[in-house]
Amino acid sequence: MGMNITKKILSTHLAAPSDMKPGEEILLKVDQTLTHDINAVMTYLAFEQVGLDRIRTECSVSYLDHNLLYLDNKTPDDHIYLQSVAKRYGVHVSRPGNGICHAVQVARFGAPGKLLMGGDSHTPHGGSIGMLCIGVGGMDVATAMTGVPMRLKMPQIIKVNLTGKLQPGCNAKEVILEMLRRVGIKGGLGKVFEYVGSGAATLSVSERASITNMGAEMGATTSIFPADERVREFLRAEKREEDFTEILPDEDAEYDGEMELNLSELVPLCACPHQPDNVIPLKDVEKKKVQQVFIGSCTNSSYSDIAKAALVFKDRHVNEDVSCTCAISSKQIYKLLMRDGYIDMLLDAGVRLLEIACGPCCAIGQSPATKGVAVRTSNRNFKGRAGNPTAEIYLVSPESAAATAITGTFASAEDILGSDLSVLAEVKEPTEFPVDDAMIIEPLPEEEAKKVEIVRGPNIQPLPIPDAPEQYLKAQISLKTVDNITTDDITPASAEFSSMRSNIPLMSQYCYHRYDPEFAARAKAMGKSIIIGGENYGQGSSREHAAINPMYLGVKMVVAKSIARIHKGNLINHGIIPMVFADPADYDKLDMLDELEVNGLLDQMKTREVEIKDLTKDISFKAKLELSDNELEVILSGGQLRHLQKQLKEMEEK
Repeated sequence: MGMNITKKILSTHLAAPSDMKPGEEILLKVDQTLTHDINAVMTYLAFEQVGLDRIRTECSVSYLDHNLLYLDNKTPDDHIYLQSVAKRYGVHVSRPGNGICHAVQVARFGAPGKLLMGGDSHTPHGGSIGMLCIGVGGMDVATAMTGVPMRLKMPQIIKVNLTGKLQPGCNAKEVILEMLRRVGIKGGLGKVFEYVGSGAATLSVSERASITNMGAEMGATTSIFPADERVREFLRAEKREEDFTEILPDEDAEYDGEMELNLSELVPLCACPHQPDNVIPLKDVEKKKVQQVFIGSCTNSSYSDIAKAALVFKDRHVNEDVSCTCAISSKQIYKLLMRDGYIDMLLDAGVRLLEIACGPCCAIGQSPATKGVAVRTSNRNFKGRAGNPTAEIYLVSPESAAATAITGTFASAEDILGSDLSVLAEVKEPTEFPVDDAMIIEPLPEEEAKKVEIVRGPNIQPLPIPDAPEQYLKAQISLKTVDNITTDDITPASAEFSSMRSNIPLMSQYCYHRYDPEFAARAKAMGKSIIIGGENYGQGSSREHAAINPMYLGVKMVVAKSIARIHKGNLINHGIIPMVFADPADYDKLDMLDELEVNGLLDQMKTREVEIKDLTKDISFKAKLELSDNELEVILSGGQLRHLQKQLKEMEEK
């Protein structure tokens, strides 16, 4: 039988022979990496400790794109550090104002068939050009930059056969919202969604990017489209046609599952609070008064996205009770929108233009009002995600967001344009982009780079390194959580909190700050502790601070009903043992402050099942370690950094 796109790319990146059977661990050679400013400091602090003089990837890029709101010295100090450390080790830097990492990576660095690992959960954005892009934690990015093969559990490959064509007023956002409605926020765990078929051929690269980007909300390993003529057109427009390689699934390609989705049948959809899979038709959403609309984010701020929103706004005005803002994904797209008059349409309508940055998506500015209703084109609507836990966040397409801003309540483009709706179908992606890489700092030659001084502001503190686990563990439960705890719950977003992320002693004081304000002090006082979690523990952002902060506070183990993929990897990398209940019913028997005991922990871990005693209640239960041999070795070594240093030493001695 033939091969699908995903297996074709994986097979050319295997660092060791493999049958690539789902569930088995494979080792991969990584071509490219990306980081962004509010997570990257930990990545480069780790790379510094490895002892190499230069990265060993084809291309690594450090983006300064998330937190451009300088509240005090912390963030500018971080940016200076990131720029200097990039120069020292041969990493490209995309300066503030150049664009959001995923959009710029695809436009200026990405290529079909390449394998990229990025320190952001929406890294799968690059699947839009037939590139295999996987979101990981920062320590994994540091590992990839050393050239050491990366571990990955071989995913199932799910064929999504697209037919039909999007109708005017419907956006690619509807495709991924429909996928979320069907699959759910956990349904993509251990899977790659491969979009093919006649409908896929009708979608531009920017439309595909909205789908692959937000596929992260299904828990998927990644999502990907074919590298076809639409990709060739895009790369030609970026003056990089020489980077194009056609990658299509074989006619008899095998898949582990299949889905059908008719684009012609889609209607405007909306994800209601507080999960991105809480999807219903927009027309069925309760007509609440809306206080805020945000158009932008990496998911929906392409040229066509903003142009279509602008056409909805044309000759109309933002409702007087609505605050409407827009953040465009890159400088080159901003320039084209200005050239073609769409920026004027937005400004004339009363839309406020923000910096070319992530910003409001991760609560850096534009927090909603108290109990406010905010409508956004971004990718997440977790409680507190926008910086205000009392707010309600709804996710829609740019066309629907513009209509909502005009009416002051939920509306679609058809509600505004009526019979003129077809004007939206006339918007096409540019055939030529104004390429200007002046805001990308190229790596220095290696000998010159060795002379670069790395600049560290006072807020940049050393990366904490965990101790290896011991045979005997006795510790209290410092926290018992509900289902679907997010990394935003563990490490809150906002301009203020994001600026603390290079200082773990400071940031750790706010661990679980919005969920349980007493957690940090309680865990620190316990010295050693254990967290009990529900289903899908640690979903959402890739931020490894959600593992580093608990580790710094003495958390030794997380026992949950299930753990999200990226967060599980971060726990492993930073020395916290991730376990799942052998019997999920045991979750209900435990309470915060119970004292737990494990005898012979190291020996039991090797069997992948551990017996835990609850000394407070005089009961026992079992927990499983769903870990590969390599992951177990990392945990037993005391985290990925110690393990990586050991690997590199062994490689040098051979």
